[in-house]
Amino acid sequence: MTISEPFEDVWRREVPHVLGALVRRYGDFAACEDAVQEALLAASEQWQPGAGPDSPRGWLLRVASRRLIDAHRSERARTARELRAAVRDRVDTEHAPAADHELPGSAAEIALGAGTAGDDRPGGTGSPGHDPETLHLLLLCAHPALTPTAQAALTLRAVGGLTTDQIAAAFLVPSATMGQRISRAKATLAAAGARFAAPTASDLPDRLTAVGQVLYLIFNEGYTTSAGERLMDVALASEAIRLTRELRALVPDHAETAGLLALMLLTQSRAATRVDAAGDLVPLEHQDRARWDHTMITEATSILEVVLPHATVGPYQLQAAIAAVHAEASTWADTDWLQIVILYRMLDGIAPGPTVRLNLAVAVGMAHGPAAGLEVLEPLREDPALRRGHRIHAVRAHLLEMVGDRGPAREEYLTAARMSTSVPEQRYLNARAERLT
Repeated sequence: MTISEPFEDVWRREVPHVLGALVRRYGDFAACEDAVQEALLAASEQWQPGAGPDSPRGWLLRVASRRLIDAHRSERARTARELRAAVRDRVDTEHAPAADHELPGSAAEIALGAGTAGDDRPGGTGSPGHDPETLHLLLLCAHPALTPTAQAALTLRAVGGLTTDQIAAAFLVPSATMGQRISRAKATLAAAGARFAAPTASDLPDRLTAVGQVLYLIFNEGYTTSAGERLMDVALASEAIRLTRELRALVPDHAETAGLLALMLLTQSRAATRVDAAGDLVPLEHQDRARWDHTMITEATSILEVVLPHATVGPYQLQAAIAAVHAEASTWADTDWLQIVILYRMLDGIAPGPTVRLNLAVAVGMAHGPAAGLEVLEPLREDPALRRGHRIHAVRAHLLEMVGDRGPAREEYLTAARMSTSVPEQRYLNARAERLT
């Protein structure tokens, strides 16, 4: 369905809480998500602009719960009819089931009376400071029965509130492929009998890698939206930071979770300077660093000062260290690109991948000259994942422009603009191409 901007905000803010409460009560992830989708459809039809319910979360929870109970009653009645027909066929009335109204109440109906949507218990509006439903839902989606990709995709859908198209863009795969992955993930959870519960101490380490990947992807989609008129979705990025804070509170000694939080804070500290008054993208080189959020920077660097000397360095810690090098430079010209190259080479050593090497090509180009950067970039041009996106064309255009090869640089900018689904990025890339005409 088409979601208006205010309704999308409600989706992002409330649906993870509602879905988490329902899964805790009723257990069936797929059925609960279907019920939430029906509640959202009802809300889109019944809520008037500026005149929605006082408690959207409570309204969605009540409607979704009723949908679940109705579905259960319908299924129970169908089963009873089938049993009665089977009994009649055997002419054995002694074992015929009771009438529908004599069947015992379902666990869903019993649980529905156990709490109300407006209190501070699971499923209520509660306090925003601690949300066990959302956090436990996050960990459920990282169930070991799922593949890492399925864990991330399902959590982005259920907890992050991203559309299938947005998730597909984050993973650099076609939307149809991602839709199938999400459907299979829900079916796998059902087949595995996965339950909504806090993980044990022994289970938790196996979930953290997947959860970290999910939170990072949610943050990235908020920091630079994959499609649409806005460059950023501040609420989504803030939600990723909030969830990461909660995860760190749950596992305070996990260095990579701390590194992930530091990375998000350092990156988000630049948010206010990434677009100008007209909404156009401002690249890092031209951002007003005095307007960066130095409170976030201080918090992040304090985290890194604690974890880096005392833990095995992981990918998020290294990426946070790279972001810290940028934060330490008072101007673009003061950036320590040699240090960034070293950190990217370390990152490529422990978490190799095309995106890491693409960023390394930029850093090498800045530290050792654009020709050196193009040399690092050249083998990546055949990478199938990068070829589906626009970034490799944008990076190559920038390096070619630095070399002075204006014609090919212009063509690469235009190709990147055509392939990007973000309107602010399209405007920026087309403007760069226009300058080279």
